Amino acid sequence: MGINKDTHTADERGRVETRSEGEVRIVVMAGEFDMDNSDELRAALDPEAEGVERFVLDVSGVTFADSTALSIMLQPALNRPVVLAGEVPHRLARLLEVTGADRAFASAPSVAEASVLVVPPRRR
Repeated sequence: MGINKDTHTADERGRVETRSEGEVRIVVMAGEFDMDNSDELRAALDPEAEGVERFVLDVSGVTFADSTALSIMLQPALNRPVVLAGEVPHRLARLLEVTGADRAFASAPSVAEASVLVVPPRRR
C-alpha cells in the first residue's frame, strides 16, 4: 500500500492536506472554508478522481464551512463513500443537520477506522 501526501494552503484561513492509502483518499481540513478559498478542497475531493474508492474527511479542525464547502464535500458522495473522521465540530455538525447533508456521510471516530468502515450502498 503506497502513501502519497500533498498539502495545500487555501489561504491563511484554511488548509487542506491529502494523502492516499491504496484506494482511500484521506483529506484533512483545518480552518475556515468558504467560496473564496475552496479551490484546493475542490481539487482534493474531485468526484472523478481515478483510483479512489472512498474519501475520508478529517473535519475535526474545521472552524467554519459555508454552503460552497458543503457542496464540494457532497459531490464525491454521489457515487462513492465519504466518511467523516474524528469529532465533527459543532458549527459544521449543525450545518450538516440543518441541510440534511448529515445523511450523505458515514462517520467514524478516527481516520484509521473511517478507512475500513463498512459503508452500505446509498439508496437512490
